[in-house]
Amino acid sequence: MNTSSGQINTEDYNRLLGIDESGKGDFFGPLVIAGVLADREQSGELVRRGIRDSKKISDNKILELSRWIEDKFITSVVVIGPEKYNQLYARIRNLNKLLAWGHSRIIENIAAEHSLDLAVSDKFGRTDFIEQALMKNGKNIRLHQQVRAESIPQVAAASIMARATFVRFMKKLSDDFGMTLPKGAGSIVDQAAAAIVREKGAEILDKLAKVHFKNYRKVLG
Repeated sequence: MNTSSGQINTEDYNRLLGIDESGKGDFFGPLVIAGVLADREQSGELVRRGIRDSKKISDNKILELSRWIEDKFITSVVVIGPEKYNQLYARIRNLNKLLAWGHSRIIENIAAEHSLDLAVSDKFGRTDFIEQALMKNGKNIRLHQQVRAESIPQVAAASIMARATFVRFMKKLSDDFGMTLPKGAGSIVDQAAAAIVREKGAEILDKLAKVHFKNYRKVLG
């Protein structure tokens, strides 16, 4: 494993795996990590389709683009639902290490069946966190982390796949509990969480939310 950070010329690599996540700043819902593998020619196809950072695209468009990406490219998605997330966080006690665990699973999943020259993700925490979490399939993959990695088409595509999965999960969670769960971690989230606790009890948040967030402590007083 050769890990680097800063800027890199991705044109030096043909088969590039982009990795990104969604949900890490949302109190309700899962943490989702996704990966999209594409070569130089396919990277151009992503650009022509208008693939860019998911934060700049509406949810409806993200759902549409995610179906196209999944149909045309090699992808992998890891979903860590709230209950599993809370169990993992209680053991790891570090969000960046939990993210690294999810990123490493994407690399392992893709590398088990496909060749790749470089894996790229957004930079978070120490650059060696992902390397430490990798197992046999990913140990020989060159890994690069940089700020605003979504400027790379494969990472932008991964951000769309991750966000689409998060949006679908949130809709199912909202439908299952009969209440629209807001995204983010602001005051509207506190209000929704307080209403849920009044109706169903505090323990229900373990199934819906990331309980290490400040929102949890605010709601429970």
